[in-house]
Amino acid sequence: MSTRPVDPLYNPQTPSWTPSFDIALEAARETLAEQQGANIYDDRAMLGAAVRLEIALRHLLDAYDAEAGR
Repeated sequence: MSTRPVDPLYNPQTPSWTPSFDIALEAARETLAEQQGANIYDDRAMLGAAVRLEIALRHLLDAYDAEAGR
């Protein structure tokens, strides 16, 4: 068992830049198109795709919330 400290992928306390909804939507579409060809049998490719898609989804939801005034 590893005793290394955990560094999460996302920390909600860390402020980040929020793109406009149009930019976030286009970036999400581009990321999805780029990652659709990732090799499902390659652990590194799947991890990379998951991280990129998670970031794109977070930006998209942040932009949606900002536009909706939430």
